[in-house]
Amino acid sequence: MNYIQQAYKGHPDFWRYIIGSVIAIIGVGIFSMPHMIAIFAKKMNGEVDLAQLSDINYLLTLFESNENLVYLLLPFAGGLLFLLLAVKFLHKQSFVSLTTARQKIDWKRVFSMFFVWGILSSSLVLVDYYMAPEGYQWNFQPQKFAILAVIAIILVPLQTSFEEYAFRGYLMQGLGVLAKNRWVPLVLTSVCFGLLHISNPEIEKLGYILLVYYIGTGFFLAIMTLMDEGLELALGFHAANNLFTALLVTADWTAFQTYSIFKDVSEPEAAGFFDIFLPVFIIFPIILLVLGKIYGWKNWKDKLFGPIVEPPKEDYKVLD
Repeated sequence: MNYIQQAYKGHPDFWRYIIGSVIAIIGVGIFSMPHMIAIFAKKMNGEVDLAQLSDINYLLTLFESNENLVYLLLPFAGGLLFLLLAVKFLHKQSFVSLTTARQKIDWKRVFSMFFVWGILSSSLVLVDYYMAPEGYQWNFQPQKFAILAVIAIILVPLQTSFEEYAFRGYLMQGLGVLAKNRWVPLVLTSVCFGLLHISNPEIEKLGYILLVYYIGTGFFLAIMTLMDEGLELALGFHAANNLFTALLVTADWTAFQTYSIFKDVSEPEAAGFFDIFLPVFIIFPIILLVLGKIYGWKNWKDKLFGPIVEPPKEDYKVLD
């Protein structure tokens, strides 16, 4: 059974996916309450301009950076928890079958991709720093950085795991079973993942062209998941991408405003080929080709665009 077919090990009725998505959103809302309570407390002290609460850049200035990061990431932890509860109790599907088509989760894949991409992405930042040091400012504050590291190491993987399990896991399987093919979930989850970032402050500064990067990253992770028959590589990549970014470099116009080692003080309008097109059209395809060689990926056309058929009943058992 391939990765999308793992949905048949539970109850794959599409109405359950609709309810499960609502449950996950409820989890996001519940875990957003500490932030709302903190904002309300500031409002009672007259420290909040209600007219600006819809401006994410304003919200990011209400609290100290590490506190802001906790408030930013907690809702994703809630979404992940409630999503997994929906999978277990609503779909009667196991955590393993939501994660991979293998008999058990391959943690070696997760951590290998985490460290490889963490080192590579950090190296790209350092290369840019040495090529254009005027665009960076030393931002390291040991005590605040240590607190940041604890927060980020705990919460960033929960944030990225929620996005992976929601898009490349839950919706990928649900849409695949509904559409009876692979290309519909490949396209829809990738585009929706990219558009989910449309309210990020980076979009305001860099323009909608940045959606090329977000949607392109969605396609990259979706292709990786379908070709490898599991989420492990995508989980490792996404966690490394966000964690190392949070620790290494920040800017006044990003969603992750942290006590990182460096601060990007260059003109954001200058972003172009290096920041958007190089990763999507050169680096990501190279990574996919290398991974294909390492893991022996074959039948690319069928795995990305082929049909999804319900396997014989004897191949799986639904737990009631």
